[in-house]
Amino acid sequence: MSGWLLILALLVLGGVLSTLGDRLGSRVGKARLSLFKLRPRRTAVLITVMTGSLISAISLGLMLLVSDRLRTGLFELDQIEQRLRDSRSELNQSRRDLRTAEQERTQARSQLGKVEGQAKRLQQELQPLLKQRQQLESERDRLSRDIRAKDSDIRRNQAELSKLNSKISSSSKELELLERNLIALRRGDVVLSSGQPLEIAKVRIDDPAQAKSVINALLQRTNQSVYQRVLPGETPNRQILLVPRSDITKLEKTLSKRGDWVISLISAANVLRGERQVVAFPDVRPNKRILRSGEQLATTVLEADERGPDQVRGRLNLLLAAAFTQAQRQGTLASGLQFDPVRLNQLDEALINRPQGQAVKLEVVARSNSDLADPIAVDIRVLKP
Repeated sequence: MSGWLLILALLVLGGVLSTLGDRLGSRVGKARLSLFKLRPRRTAVLITVMTGSLISAISLGLMLLVSDRLRTGLFELDQIEQRLRDSRSELNQSRRDLRTAEQERTQARSQLGKVEGQAKRLQQELQPLLKQRQQLESERDRLSRDIRAKDSDIRRNQAELSKLNSKISSSSKELELLERNLIALRRGDVVLSSGQPLEIAKVRIDDPAQAKSVINALLQRTNQSVYQRVLPGETPNRQILLVPRSDITKLEKTLSKRGDWVISLISAANVLRGERQVVAFPDVRPNKRILRSGEQLATTVLEADERGPDQVRGRLNLLLAAAFTQAQRQGTLASGLQFDPVRLNQLDEALINRPQGQAVKLEVVARSNSDLADPIAVDIRVLKP
């Protein structure tokens, strides 16, 4: 609407100015005025030209005054066109960049698809590897446990081997001593062996004052016993049993305590027949129950092919020896086992004459309760394996 008003105003203004110019020119012509030493006619023309120029200037000024777009288009058109060209160039560059970005995005999507496919394939390949790793870890843990168990077994076996070597060493020393004693026994000279109990007594102390009298009575009884062994046929009229005074003092101190005690006098060395002194040392320990009635001491199996008298008797002798060894381990001070020889002979005959192909299991059990100094009475039982 403002554009139409502007055009209308320009038309009206142009008409007015042209009329004024024409009249002004006519008057100048009639008045025959002269400007710049021009002729009146040329002066009139100059006035008309100037009036037209004024109309144009006023029209242009009014348009510039009223219209911002016209001012912008007239004075900033080149800049606008340059910016437009730059903008178009940037737009084209942006379009090219966009197309490049689209291509790169397409390539990226393609690569992403390939990478996702590779990832899926790797995941599929990784699953069995993970399972295999779990299996290997489980196997490693199992092997570690087995190794620890083996190490424990090795340490236990080493400890047992050490104990066994110690026992073998001790047994070797005992064997050497037994061999020496056996040689002396074969010559008939040794009547008392080293370590042999000379006398064993079970006493009960209710009053500490009893200790000295109990010890003296034991020494006298032991002296008479060894006198008869070492000097048979002679009257025991002197003391041949020698016990160190320090050991007697320790024995008195121990027996000053109330309770049941077992006292042993043990030979300190081998004693030959005819010697004039026997050196011994005391051993005292609290009395205790070491075997109960029916307790098993040893077992063995008589195989079906062991039927000969020597084989059966040898197996029975080994069984009784094992039972006595077990009783000694449990602390007995008895010198041997007590059993019924008649029943043993009957068992011997029965085992020799048993049915063909029959193996039997034999065991030795305690017949009654036994304390430290009590004799060990046993029975032999026959069981089918």
